[in-house]
Amino acid sequence: MTATATNPANSKPNRNTVRATQRRELLILLGFLAVIWAVTTALSPRFLTPANLKDILIQAAPLGFVVIGQMIVIIVRGLDLSVASIMATVAVLSTALIDSTPVIFIVGLLLGAFIGAINGYLVAYRKVTPFLATLATMIVLQGIRFAYTKGAPGGTLPEMFRWLATGDILGIPVALIALAVVGFGMHWLLERTVFGRRLKLYGDSPEAAYMTGAPTKLLVVMAFVISGVLAAIAGLFLVGYVGIVDNWTGRGYELDSIAAAVIGGAALSGGKGSVPGVLLAALILVSLFNIVVILGLSIELQLVIKGTLIILAAAVYMKRSQG
Repeated sequence: MTATATNPANSKPNRNTVRATQRRELLILLGFLAVIWAVTTALSPRFLTPANLKDILIQAAPLGFVVIGQMIVIIVRGLDLSVASIMATVAVLSTALIDSTPVIFIVGLLLGAFIGAINGYLVAYRKVTPFLATLATMIVLQGIRFAYTKGAPGGTLPEMFRWLATGDILGIPVALIALAVVGFGMHWLLERTVFGRRLKLYGDSPEAAYMTGAPTKLLVVMAFVISGVLAAIAGLFLVGYVGIVDNWTGRGYELDSIAAAVIGGAALSGGKGSVPGVLLAALILVSLFNIVVILGLSIELQLVIKGTLIILAAAVYMKRSQG
């Protein structure tokens, strides 16, 4: 009887191919970002001013947190439509109950993890499709928010809270520093740990992951927990930037994060995604929305851009899946 063994060396070219593809996609995204920045600067020199660039980076931070979490869920063949509702719910409840910035963040992260765990449980253990599970969670959270606030949230934002969202350290926005720390940590988790390799293996083939002894159901739950926690962080940074707590904080981030994740290299079929790619795609989206304002175009054009980018994301995904 001949035993078939997997030679680790045989997987090396595959890993090198994936990394080469990711680098190529990253360069394409960088080139696209450079082009739209250059064109906009030619039309309006106001775009490339330090104040406006700082504003773009601060605005990109909340979407950056969300898109990393969305990418993790997509890697395990899921989608999280509840991220925007998590952002709003965490912002409304945590700021309404307490006025200590550290406690607000602790409560917010725990709440995000709890909601994410519910999503993961429904998907992994109750076999509900990710679309329906997270759609239901989104609706339930909306109901909870409006019942609690009676339509008029009244949370308070401590001064330190506002500084974390809009302040800077040596000219670098605090929100950007926080995103860089989280982004580096999640990149390391995906690329350098057993957990990250198992996530991608599950996305490639749940059966293969199960055969290796990986706790497949727990992997799915943890992916949604990560998404919930990062959505909670995003919600807190966003309300700190805006300066008010609103029942619709983060509206539209569910679609923006999916579009950015796919444009940034995540495969809806699972198993593939890179933190640098999705963060760069998020920056492109925020830059485009900022360009609409800078050039004095109709604000409704943002909706056209979002729809166009979603179509583009679908086209990119189809091309990848066929190639």
